[in-house]
Amino acid sequence: MTATTTPAPSTPRTTPLTRLTALGRAELTLLVRNRTAVFVALLMPAAMIMAMKSTFEKIDLQGTGLTVAGAALIGGIGTVLVQAVYMNTAAAYVARREELVLKRLRTGEVTDGEILAGTALPAGALALAQSAVIIVAGTAFFGLDAPERPELLVAGLLLGVVLLTVLAAVTSVVTRTVQTAQLTTLPLFLVSMMGSGLFVPLEVFPDRLAAVCEYLPLTGVMTLIRAGWLGTSGSTDLLGAALTGLVWTAAAVFAVQRWFRWDPRR
Repeated sequence: MTATTTPAPSTPRTTPLTRLTALGRAELTLLVRNRTAVFVALLMPAAMIMAMKSTFEKIDLQGTGLTVAGAALIGGIGTVLVQAVYMNTAAAYVARREELVLKRLRTGEVTDGEILAGTALPAGALALAQSAVIIVAGTAFFGLDAPERPELLVAGLLLGVVLLTVLAAVTSVVTRTVQTAQLTTLPLFLVSMMGSGLFVPLEVFPDRLAAVCEYLPLTGVMTLIRAGWLGTSGSTDLLGAALTGLVWTAAAVFAVQRWFRWDPRR
């Protein structure tokens, strides 16, 4: 008689979707435990919208195609993207790097892109959910019409999430600790607030200054979002806005591939 051997149980195969889901679920758990991050992500945009509304009431918006409510709510969406996606994700990348989480994840079957995307997944989902709430509130309570070009609005939001996620990864390269992430993310936040149409519409700037601001990272995203909701841009402006966002995204992806740090900074 010949002895029979029991085959060893095979290891279940995973897919990119299951790996991203697992990473996203773990990152969501960590995000919920961070009360400060949750507070900033949920309540700060509402406070910024009220501040913007007060500011826009003092600015002459005639000729911009915007109302005070429209300008404030569009700026609120931009604030959500910057704070929930960019600032939170940059801090998350730094924290996971310094805790050796990123280094350990690279020893498994998960790819580098999946690690970065999974870490950013909860922040991106939160930003999209908050943007949807702002759009519904603007339509229901602030007298704004429903989005005129929903496809442009969705494209702008998705481009913004991807762009700011990659920029967060770039920012983490020059960030040593989670605490200093509040400082290293501040320049892009301030530049976007003042020069990308979040706090001040570009139409009120002198022509030369407005032309320069059109090339800032978040300006193209905000142009698409504004056109998608309010329908106030021509086709040429939209093409330029999309190209600007895509060029910044491609440049940031190149920077991440070349300089992103997976090991702790000592």
